[in-house]
Amino acid sequence: MTDFEERNRVLTEAMAADPDLRMLTRAWFDRASTYEYSYHFTWLGMPIIQFPQDILAVQEIVWRTRPDVIIETGIARGGSLILSASLLQLLGGDGRVIGIDVDIRAPNRQAIEAHPLARRITMIEGSSTDAAVVQRVRDLVAGSSQVLVLLDSNHTHEHVLQELRLYSPFVTAGGYLVVFDTVIEYMPADAFPERPWGRGDNPATAVKAFLAENDRFVVDEEVDRKLQISVSPGGYLRCVAAP
Repeated sequence: MTDFEERNRVLTEAMAADPDLRMLTRAWFDRASTYEYSYHFTWLGMPIIQFPQDILAVQEIVWRTRPDVIIETGIARGGSLILSASLLQLLGGDGRVIGIDVDIRAPNRQAIEAHPLARRITMIEGSSTDAAVVQRVRDLVAGSSQVLVLLDSNHTHEHVLQELRLYSPFVTAGGYLVVFDTVIEYMPADAFPERPWGRGDNPATAVKAFLAENDRFVVDEEVDRKLQISVSPGGYLRCVAAP
């Protein structure tokens, strides 16, 4: 480790241990979310609906692990698919992105298919937990050496836990499985009045249950320490053992 890297390690650990910063960050996050902060960014022209910090974290993981396939559950407006495709483009080779959504709206599909990076993207319409969808993904990733999985669809405990069980086998040692929106567990109880998820029933509770039954993954706490502001605290899972 270089002196630069060691200094960063020490400072990020100190930053993560700062209770005043943690309180300020939590307050900022909750206030910014009332303005739909994550909706205000694009990636190569497409709405991405992510916090910039998490976009950067995904970039670091892709560059470090160099997956040949990235699986994403939840497509929305397509920006995340384009982010993944652009990173694979920079890596070179034939890397592909598989995007899954229960409802791919026509304007979003058309925009994705018209994008210069569309050739790297395969979209599947259907529930990410449907057996036929999982089998199609299995067929598409056959022969891949490294797969990155990004879960960002239905945020209920049961759905995310099912996704974790179904998609974790695709990840090999050294790879990552990222669960977005674990932050729901720490947001105000009334933050999602019209959604089926909330405190006690969300991606964070699903991750906790999954880690209790699966010893192949651990939380990459270094990512949390660095980001501070993130929709996925405790959701960056690193694979430490072969399937």
